[in-house]
Amino acid sequence: MFIRSLTLAVLSVVAASPLWAADEASPLALDLGKYRPLIVIAPSTADPTLVSLKKAIEDPANKKDVDERQLVLYEVAQTVGKRAGKWMEQPSTMALIRGLKLGVTPEGKSTVILVGKDGEQKILEHDGPMALKDVFSAVDALPASEKAAVPPPPPAVPEAKPEKGAKGAKASKPPKDLDD
Repeated sequence: MFIRSLTLAVLSVVAASPLWAADEASPLALDLGKYRPLIVIAPSTADPTLVSLKKAIEDPANKKDVDERQLVLYEVAQTVGKRAGKWMEQPSTMALIRGLKLGVTPEGKSTVILVGKDGEQKILEHDGPMALKDVFSAVDALPASEKAAVPPPPPAVPEAKPEKGAKGAKASKPPKDLDD
């Protein structure tokens, strides 16, 4: 009897795990309308494209241009992710990868994706390390509708105001115990 219960519990957890993973919202949803995510998916942290873009974005000489274009760097090396230099949790990283819907990428090659404020994705083609000026030119070439995108307003929550002179509800009786 115990073995059956244990087997049933394990099977239910295994069957429900994809549902729990699907609950994780993509971190890109937080940036929608505010920033332009630049996502670099690399096979390792030593990838030349990832290293060159990271150094160029962190360079104080480029800081003004990066802030002006409202870029935020997402780094994904295998299944480990960072957003603006801060570690992301594993489920958030996987939700980011799933949300991009890239399909199969070439073995050993990094992928650079620019996401507009409106959520439009553009894969930036490159051979070898990518220069930051190529990213800037891609941002500057975005359509005017993307540049005018504003963040969606937070949902309005109506506040319940008590009426003047209204009394509180009468306390109810506690439930009765059931007789077996």
